[in-house]
Amino acid sequence: MGIKTKLKTFFLLDEDEYEYEEDSYDDSYKEENEEQKQMKSQPPSNTKQNVVSLQSVQKSSKMMLVEPRVYAEAQEIADHLKNRKSVVVNLQRIQHDQAKRIVDFLSGTVYAIGGDIQRVGMDIFLCTPDNVEVSGNISDFLKEEDLQDSRW
Repeated sequence: MGIKTKLKTFFLLDEDEYEYEEDSYDDSYKEENEEQKQMKSQPPSNTKQNVVSLQSVQKSSKMMLVEPRVYAEAQEIADHLKNRKSVVVNLQRIQHDQAKRIVDFLSGTVYAIGGDIQRVGMDIFLCTPDNVEVSGNISDFLKEEDLQDSRW
């Protein structure tokens, strides 16, 4: 009988401690809920509001006009795109193979930032980040001679 009573008391003590822990948890939870209700009922005095003026967003939008003369300037153009600026790239004063490499590099950059690249003229491209939407298109009026010697 001694072992039986020892086992009963052992298990009864565990149950008492378990019930006590639940009660303390419930009390602390109730206190937190009351504090949250009080915080909601009070007007926010020290909290900062996240308000952005649309005028400031519009003023920061810029368009860059770039006329690269070497391939190394492609990285500067990509930096403008990463800074959310639109870029018009004039490739008329650079060799054809270098111009192709620049367009390939900018295509990858525009893809990475979720933007767009469009051809707007002979050797002129418009690169835009994801915050700029371009609508419409420009039709090409090319002579038959230009079609045969087309670079792009």
